[in-house]
Amino acid sequence: MGPLIPNELISFEWSSIIAIIIGMFFGFILEASGFSSSRKLAGVFYGYDFAVLKVFFTAAIVSLIGLLYMDYLGYVDMSSLYVHPTYLWGAIIGGGIMGIGFVAGGFCPGTSLSAVAIGKIDAIVNVIGIMVGIFIFSELYPLFEPIYNGYFQGNITLIDSLGVNPYWFVFILTVVAIVMFAVTDMIRKRVKKVFY
Repeated sequence: MGPLIPNELISFEWSSIIAIIIGMFFGFILEASGFSSSRKLAGVFYGYDFAVLKVFFTAAIVSLIGLLYMDYLGYVDMSSLYVHPTYLWGAIIGGGIMGIGFVAGGFCPGTSLSAVAIGKIDAIVNVIGIMVGIFIFSELYPLFEPIYNGYFQGNITLIDSLGVNPYWFVFILTVVAIVMFAVTDMIRKRVKKVFY
């Protein structure tokens, strides 16, 4: 079996409709969880709220475990899944820029759009900043291209680069997550509470 659209279990024409439905549910869940608040998101960096870290880390681990089980049972062929190519310098510099924007604005791109949908002014400013950044990058692309395409690593995953058995990797990552959750709880208890 495997991915539904490539194996023609669902026709390709449905891909946009499915993407819109998933996006609407994702946006609703972000808003219902309070992730459209810049204070909640910035709380990760200031130490008073680690909900975002816990939710996204848990989602990543559950998804990874689910994919490995589905691959083991033969419902998904992991080799058929698309792995985005890794350009190391672009990833490091882009990640740094996004991290600075995350701390300064209190939003990642997804949560900023969720907050724009409910009319938050700080999110609107954040999205305008994202658009300005995209415009500058696109206009100066010839200048940025050597960095953007620099140090190509291929379509690798963290498991490939570490050379670890996928099942051991998931086990170690789960232990790291549990330890990290315990440490963040200790930090949160020591930091002054912020009410919002």
